[in-house]
Amino acid sequence: MRCQPVTAARNMTREREGTVRHRKNGRQLGRKTKHRRALFRSLVTSLLDQERIETTEAKAKEIRGFAERMITLGKQGDLPARRRALGFLRSKDLVSRLFGEMVNRFRDRQGGYTRLIKTRRRVGDAAKLVAIELVAKRSGTAETGSEHTDPGKETKKPKTTAPTGSKAPSAGSHAAS
Repeated sequence: MRCQPVTAARNMTREREGTVRHRKNGRQLGRKTKHRRALFRSLVTSLLDQERIETTEAKAKEIRGFAERMITLGKQGDLPARRRALGFLRSKDLVSRLFGEMVNRFRDRQGGYTRLIKTRRRVGDAAKLVAIELVAKRSGTAETGSEHTDPGKETKKPKTTAPTGSKAPSAGSHAAS
């Protein structure tokens, strides 16, 4: 049996479809390599700084490994690990915080430092959005988190009582003029 010769038409089809990505790991996310790496660095820096960010599900699943690797470097604590973290993260202050206070929160945990929470679909393109956050909360965050929920409830109560009062007609008169 002979193999069929590769014709020009078959070559054209292969070029149009792109190259086959057998045994290639990771998502391309529609970006070139340098752009994708810069995106991951930026997202991981934001995640470790804010401790919770909202992004698409594919991006969150990709940065999860990078974020956990940075926390593992922080747990190692030596100079080469600090230099590797400085080479990836975009903030020196964040690296010092990672090697200082963040390490103590994850000292007993052997991995799994992040969690993904499905939140919503984006309005423009219906992309699946997730919140990616660090599992161990900051000790100050727990206090401020409860403060954030209490003022939110307090602000909602006056808003529900205010429109039923005399302010509703004045708002309508402003909208009409």
